Amino acid sequence: MAILPLFQQSWQELYKITFTPLLPLLFLFSFLYVFKCIKSSGKPSLPPSPPKLPIIGNLHQLGSLPHRSFQALSKKYGPVMFFYFGHAPTLVVSSADMAREMMKTHDIVFSNRPKATATNSLLYGCTDIAFSSYGEYWRQVRKICVLELLSLKRVQSFQYTREEEVSILINKVRDLCLKGVSINLSELLIENSNNIVTRCVFGKKFGEVDGKGKSSELPRKVMVLLAAFFWEDFFPFLGWIDMLTGFKPSLKSTCGELDAFLDQVVEEHKTMKREDEHPNKKDFADILLQLQKNGMLDFELSHDNLKAILLDMFVGGSDTTSTTLEWVMAELIRNPSIMKRAQEEVRRVVGNKSKIDVNDINQMDYLKCILKESLRLHPPVPLSVPRETSESLKFGGYDIPPKTRVFVNVWAIQRDPKLWDRPEEFIPERFTNNPVDFIGQNFEFIPFGGGRRGCPGLTFGIAVVEYVLANLLCRFDWRLPSINAKGEDLDMTEVNAITAFRKNPLCLVPTLHSS
Repeated sequence: MAILPLFQQSWQELYKITFTPLLPLLFLFSFLYVFKCIKSSGKPSLPPSPPKLPIIGNLHQLGSLPHRSFQALSKKYGPVMFFYFGHAPTLVVSSADMAREMMKTHDIVFSNRPKATATNSLLYGCTDIAFSSYGEYWRQVRKICVLELLSLKRVQSFQYTREEEVSILINKVRDLCLKGVSINLSELLIENSNNIVTRCVFGKKFGEVDGKGKSSELPRKVMVLLAAFFWEDFFPFLGWIDMLTGFKPSLKSTCGELDAFLDQVVEEHKTMKREDEHPNKKDFADILLQLQKNGMLDFELSHDNLKAILLDMFVGGSDTTSTTLEWVMAELIRNPSIMKRAQEEVRRVVGNKSKIDVNDINQMDYLKCILKESLRLHPPVPLSVPRETSESLKFGGYDIPPKTRVFVNVWAIQRDPKLWDRPEEFIPERFTNNPVDFIGQNFEFIPFGGGRRGCPGLTFGIAVVEYVLANLLCRFDWRLPSINAKGEDLDMTEVNAITAFRKNPLCLVPTLHSS
């Protein structure tokens, strides 16, 4: 037992000699370690991100078609990615599970819209529906548009407009059949969509309103500008470069053209007398003006607000419709056996009738499968209209800061091999007896978005597309201009805009079908 005190004494001496001089250094290292831990614990856990460069961030990783670039990056960095485009933090969601969490669990936080140069200029300070901030104004305006233009009842009331305009389209194609030449089907579809939408919204065809008597390129021009890269949005001090690129002058010119057009529309409706006993004959502009005049709104609707809403309905309704029809017809040309089966179904249902009606459309199950498959491969808006987080939140296990721009890569989700068998192939049969639909509840298939900011014009657009498509397939046979051309030779290149439309017009040769 005497050994223990000696051991303790030796240990104390050793401690004095060895450790005492190191105490300040040990204390310093301990302090630095604790400080590092505190700092690390306070740092947000952001989603995975590709390496970024000083100042520009991740801008160099965007290609000419962002939805394709994001898809390629998601294969390496996962379904939730974080980017910095200049000074703007951006989140990209590329899986159905994350889209579901975003649009169901955290829908309110993700329901705002970021302000941008193009949207502010074109849409009167973002006072439309698509780009307005989430809040009471947006709720009231959306409610009016859904009730007075986009509800099932109102869509059905516009059937006569669809029938008249599609009849004009069919007659034009029939006249061209006699010449045996190829036709620019893209141009005809754009004109047809513009006319249907403008008659429902403005009461007149576009050519009758602007006096030009021809289809306008305005909707597509607006869609391109809304998706254009403006330096001012990401580097405010470099906004002058937008003048050099030509985007700022183009934006100013387009805004002036739109403003003059909408002013004319509103002024004509104010001076025109409408028959109150025919409420279903009133167009959307009539209804808005009447609500404004009679003080029947719970909020103030200024002249600019009115124009922003009308522009939303016009541009959103016409361009997405014509773009969808272009892609459907392109896919059918590339897949002759599918087109043949679709034509057999349509012609069997219609029989010898001179006009296709809504009840006929409801019996065309394979036609509906074809439309769904085209929307899967070619969603009208492949990269969702950007959202913005209203506050910080935990999402997918990561910390997402407030004021973060958010994109859902619809195009990537709908081509995900984990969700779809042979995702790159056009297979309408995948939707036969399949409950998956595009109304925003099945997040593997969201061509019209989902949640509060989902597209309210779904019913209107689908009604137009189905009716036009059924008539084109029923009345005509279609082929490429060259008899020996093969379907796979058809150029399917797309252009980046809010809507991803075909780079080259779809030119086909129609032949009148003889029953």
